[in-house]
Amino acid sequence: MNPTTPIVPDPNSNASHPQPRASTGVAWRNFVADTGMALIRLERRFDPFVRPAFDALLRDPLARLTTALINSKRVDEHLKIAEERLLVDEESWTDSIVQSFTQQMTDLWKPGGFERGGNTKTQGICRGEFTVHDNLPEHMRRGIYAKPQTFKAWVRFSGPGPYITPDIDDVGFMSISIKLMGVEGPKLLEEEKHTLDMFGVSTATFVTPDAKANAALQKWSVKNAQVFYFVNLHDSHVLDLVMQSLYIKTQSSPFEAPYFSCVPYLMGEGQAMVYSVWPKSNKKTRIPNLPFRPPDDYLRNAMVKALSEGDVELEVRMQMQTDPHLMPIENAGVLWPEKLSPRIPVATLRLPRQVFDSPAQMQFAKRLSYNPWHTIAEHRPLGNQSRARKRMYWELSQLRHRMNDVPHYEPNGDETF
Repeated sequence: MNPTTPIVPDPNSNASHPQPRASTGVAWRNFVADTGMALIRLERRFDPFVRPAFDALLRDPLARLTTALINSKRVDEHLKIAEERLLVDEESWTDSIVQSFTQQMTDLWKPGGFERGGNTKTQGICRGEFTVHDNLPEHMRRGIYAKPQTFKAWVRFSGPGPYITPDIDDVGFMSISIKLMGVEGPKLLEEEKHTLDMFGVSTATFVTPDAKANAALQKWSVKNAQVFYFVNLHDSHVLDLVMQSLYIKTQSSPFEAPYFSCVPYLMGEGQAMVYSVWPKSNKKTRIPNLPFRPPDDYLRNAMVKALSEGDVELEVRMQMQTDPHLMPIENAGVLWPEKLSPRIPVATLRLPRQVFDSPAQMQFAKRLSYNPWHTIAEHRPLGNQSRARKRMYWELSQLRHRMNDVPHYEPNGDETF
């Protein structure tokens, strides 16, 4: 497939398409990138037979070692808890990210069928309830966690993007986007008045350490050759690739993986935290047909089956920043060590038994805009990647809605399909 030929998906089915081939303009680079992706897809067919043992024995020690190596290259900037520091030329890196995503989205999608630039494939959007726990430590009773309460939620589970591929052909990465409704108080982004958005990905650290690196990654992403961001002779990110590789794998169900915010947020004035979302069940769904080809949407099928049988519960955990250097604000590629600050359960996200995969509800998912700045001041996003995401998410959402001729919509939780 020509990488510049727009793909027009069926808007009701979120239909899968092959990933475009590399288009770097250099034959050997195209070969390396395409061969690398082919090997990843082959590995994905066999990964579930060895991955449980690897994760149990090696993943966490290797993650700690990789983090130590990353930290050995970092300079202590002597920042305070929850203190931020602007990157040099930060706005220009944000400009570059937006330009790359805009070009890629325009190359991939036609008006009326525009998809999100990242976290593209919608596995499903589910109705949920977010219940804050009672008896939290006093210093954690801030913002939405100030008291026990329950919020209605729309929870979107998605694949990595920027493509919509069969699940077995993606890179083994998933995301969760939680939109809480009925959250009162002034919002940092005023396009929505009563919502608060939360995000997580299934890797424990973000794919790039900062916005400058993200700008470089997106340039290679436009060429469908991301490997050359991680491995090159000028500004290599091999350790970041190792960290990502420890967590990407052949997923069994969006309900069966932990998700990590990766970037920090305020927890009231003078405090910073990251959060994560964990399955409360140890159940693992069997992936059909491996090592042969599973159904294109086997992850969504697993969600459908789980919610047809009963409720699904996930636990929200919070990790407070206690060391400004080893738990940095401005570097999202560093895993915050649990020995310095354990993950504390703070809320339960319950997805009641439901049917969610109707064409109308899938279309509803396309109408929504998620942005980490749909939030209150007590939970302001921190760090350069969050500052970049404020404008990036807003501009790309505006582009998507404009190209699809669909106005912005703020849900209230009472929607029916």
